Order: sequence, then structure tokens, then C-alpha cells
Amino acid sequence: MYTFSNRLKIGSIILMAVGLLGIIGGFVMAPGTVDEAKAMVASHDGGHGESVDTHAAVAEHGDGHDAAHDEHLLHQLQNKPWAALYVAAFFFMMIALGVLAFYAIQRAAQAGWSPLLFRVMEGITAYLVPGGIIVFVILLLSVLHMNHLFVWMDPEVVAHDELLQGKSGYLNPTFFLIRAAVFLGGWIAYREYSRKLSLQQDESSDNSKFVLNFRISAAFLVFYLISESIMSWDWIMSVDPHWFSTLFGWYIFASMFVSGITVIAMVTIYLKSKGLLPDVNDSHIHDLAKFMFGISIFWTYLWFSQFMLIWYSDIPEEVTYYVTRIEDYKLPFFGMIAMNFVFPLLLLMNSDFKRVNWFVVLAGIVILAGHYLDIFNAIMPATVGDQWYIGLSEISSVLFFAGLFIFWVFRALATAPLQPKRNPFIEESRHFHY
Repeated sequence: MYTFSNRLKIGSIILMAVGLLGIIGGFVMAPGTVDEAKAMVASHDGGHGESVDTHAAVAEHGDGHDAAHDEHLLHQLQNKPWAALYVAAFFFMMIALGVLAFYAIQRAAQAGWSPLLFRVMEGITAYLVPGGIIVFVILLLSVLHMNHLFVWMDPEVVAHDELLQGKSGYLNPTFFLIRAAVFLGGWIAYREYSRKLSLQQDESSDNSKFVLNFRISAAFLVFYLISESIMSWDWIMSVDPHWFSTLFGWYIFASMFVSGITVIAMVTIYLKSKGLLPDVNDSHIHDLAKFMFGISIFWTYLWFSQFMLIWYSDIPEEVTYYVTRIEDYKLPFFGMIAMNFVFPLLLLMNSDFKRVNWFVVLAGIVILAGHYLDIFNAIMPATVGDQWYIGLSEISSVLFFAGLFIFWVFRALATAPLQPKRNPFIEESRHFHY
């Protein structure tokens, strides 16, 4: 059985502690008044935001416009630590959710190559419990108006916006939280029950637990496909409620799926390097790397399909989504495309490279960083506008959730043997060769 080493445990706790201090510092440094907000804009003006002269020019249109603009600016800068926290919280939760989908697919397909990796997947999906709860708490605090991440939650905004009034039957705080609770409850319930059946199968004298796990996994995938799409509309697309895309659910799915598979590969390589997965061979790593490569191409296809159709049609309420990102987020926007498409294409196209562990880890780091930027690009423009920069809040949030993720995942891995005993396909998995 795997033992959660003290070095890894202490390292993850240090990451959490440093990250938490930084997160607190980010909230403390957030402006409390309009004057403080203007001072922060002036201090960061050299990078990418509008200049103070531009703000002054806008203010010349009248005191009412000036006051509204200043209030909007204040909300953007107050949103920054919240948005950074939300991006990191969602990103790490999405990794666990992507692994859960991959795990359910392997179960439902009765795949013969992957049973040796099931305990790794079950360990990673354990993070859904703390990760999902934290995301839900952030959503709850948004409903309680502790931040301004979701503009449609502000009654004053809705009162002056006919489009939001038309969506109020769906975009209302109570229904929003109910949906979130149902989705998280369903994902966590499947994970816990499937894990329980997986462990019981080791001690069973027949395959009844395996068959039951197969059935509930097939049923769960139906729930997952529906809930994941709605979740992407609710938790990400609704931060910019005037914009919509019929591809968005698939787009977010591709991002979480490739991120999840990447983490499976990286954790598997780490455990194998410690001699803890002796039966996992290069062909297993090769198959995981193939998924990393293939889903990266799939993500690019969805990204380009969404971008090309919206940009070509040039409908104002649709194209503004990309205009704001290209104008104000050039580096993260175009950098994300390079990291999520160009790098995986170059690093993982060669079949031999997919069997080189350090090469797969290198590609995995680039892919994970790229998909963090993907979520960053989806959330930040609507919540902080052009007042973005990678600072204390962003770095600290990533450190905290990375530490929590590592701690929770490896703690879960230490609670059961890393190799299933009585899975009907375990021998096929042990002798798998590509």
C-alpha cells in the first residue's frame, strides 16, 4: 500500500500556507474606495489598462457618467482577488471532474488496458469533495453579494437590462444554487459509490460489484454530459450574460478532460518512479499521452470552430467576447492557443516521445498551464475588465489550491492498495502492450 510521505505532506502544507497568506494579502490590498481604485489603476497603467487620461476624458461626459464609471472601476478591482480565487478553485476542481469522466468512460467501456490506473483515478477524484465545496461556497458568497463576479445577481443591473430580465427565469440566485447543489451532489455521489464498489470488488467472490459499477457508470455519463454543459453555462458563461455560444459546454469539457488525463499521467509517472506501480508499463503511459495529444487537438477544433463562426458572422453581441480578449488580453489569449495546441502538437506527435516519462511530464506542465490560462481568459475579462495582471492574488490562489490538491489526492491514494485485485480485466491490463 502507498504511504503518504512526510516530505510530500509537508510540501503540500507549505504550499497551502504560503498560498493562504497571499490570498489574504490580496484581499487586504484590494481597494475599498474609488480613490484607492484610481490609484491602483494609475500604478498598473503602464502594462495594458486604459490610461488615467482616458478615464478623465470619459468622466468629462458628466458627473452621472463619472460616478457610474468610478463605481464600475471599483467593482472591477474589488473583483480581482475574488476572480483569481475563483479561477484557481474552478481549475483544480475541473481537473478532478475531468478525471471522473475519464474513469466513468473506462468503466462503461469495460476497457482492458486501464484497470491498473483505476486507483490513481479514484485518488484524484477524491478532490471533488473539498474542491467542489469550495467552489460552491464562492458561488454562495456571490449570491450573498460578497463580490460582483456575476453581474446578473445585482437587482439594480437587472432592473435596467431587458436582456437579463428575459433570462431571469433561469438566471436567478435560488435556481442557480439549486442547480449547483444537484450537480455537485451527483458527481460526488457517483464518485463515492463507484469507489466503494471498486474496493468491495477486491474482496468479492464474484463479479457482481464490477457489473453494478459498469451499470452506474453508464448511467452517470448521461447525467454528466447534461450537468457539465449546464454547469459551464452557469459557472463560467454567465459571468458575461450577454454573450452565448452553443459550443461552450463541449469546449469546457475538452479543457477539463485533457487536464484530467494529463494529471493521471503525471501522478502515474510519479508513483511508478517510486516503484509503487510495477505492472504499469510504457504502453500505459503511451496511451495516456495519446489521449493528451488527441484531446488537445479536439480542444483546438472546438476553439477554432467557436472563434471562426463568431468572428466571421461579426454579430455585435457575439463578437464582443473576442474583441475584448484580443484587445486587452493579448498575451494570455494567444499564449493559451500556443500552449494548448502548438506545444502538445510538437511535443507529443512523435510516438516514441509518448513513452519518455520526463517528456510526457514536460508536455503535461505546459498543457496544465495553458488550460489554467483558458479558464483565466474565460473569467477575467467579464469580472475585472482590462484591470488584469498576474500578481499576488493569482499566484497565491494557484499555490493554495495546488497544495490542497496534492495533499488530498495523495492522502486518498494512501487509503487503499494501488492495484485492484479482482477486476476481471486486471490480467489484460497487466499484459497490455501497444
